[in-house]
Amino acid sequence: MIEKIVDIETRAGAMETFTCRPERGGPFPPVLFLMDAPGIREELYQMARRLASVGYFVLLPNLYYRAGRETKYGPDVLEKGSAEQAAMRAVRTRMTIPPVMEDVGDMLAWLDGQADAAPGPVGTHGYCMSGPYSLAAAARYPDRVAAAASFYGTWLVSDAEESPHLSLGKARGELYIACAEHDDLAPPDMVAELRTLFDASGNGGEMEIYPGVHHGFAFPERWCYDVPAAERHWERLLALYRRRLA
Repeated sequence: MIEKIVDIETRAGAMETFTCRPERGGPFPPVLFLMDAPGIREELYQMARRLASVGYFVLLPNLYYRAGRETKYGPDVLEKGSAEQAAMRAVRTRMTIPPVMEDVGDMLAWLDGQADAAPGPVGTHGYCMSGPYSLAAAARYPDRVAAAASFYGTWLVSDAEESPHLSLGKARGELYIACAEHDDLAPPDMVAELRTLFDASGNGGEMEIYPGVHHGFAFPERWCYDVPAAERHWERLLALYRRRLA
């Protein structure tokens, strides 16, 4: 495996990005791995490595870069009331979809200059706060994003002008939306409404509810980590990318 941390120049500055790809056999289909709210950490690096090991050029950007380089938090970021969580939330609450879509465009431009990144279709997937970003990227860049997945994405239906559900009918790539049965950030009534909207969108993808699990089930270091559900999430994601990025 070849991995590097690079600064990708964006319209807002230098975005620190972990990149990972196989050592042999390139060029490789590019994938944008969009972080969850607790931010960049070794747990996500390991997930990026797993994905890259089966043949992808993975980018894992620090989406909090606008707030500076000191936006990587320790394990206490998951503890309610901790200083780390307070610092993260101060940054997280300022995050909106439009600037992240600019970042996606700048990452796509950067990939165009990488000999080890295959030209053409790109995949995106996001967890938690970035589930909406992944869906929005498929709508904003329909000619590039051929596959987009959201895993326990937050507040996917709302009255906001940039509500993620508005992306469903604009994406031409295949979408995959996974929701946890127990999730305060995507409650059952919202998920039911989203399913109706998804079915009406005409997208050829899939929306799936993972029974008996909680928000965060795919992260090995989270209290709610569920091995069968986590492995299903990998199965679904890899199958999606094989179909659309070959």
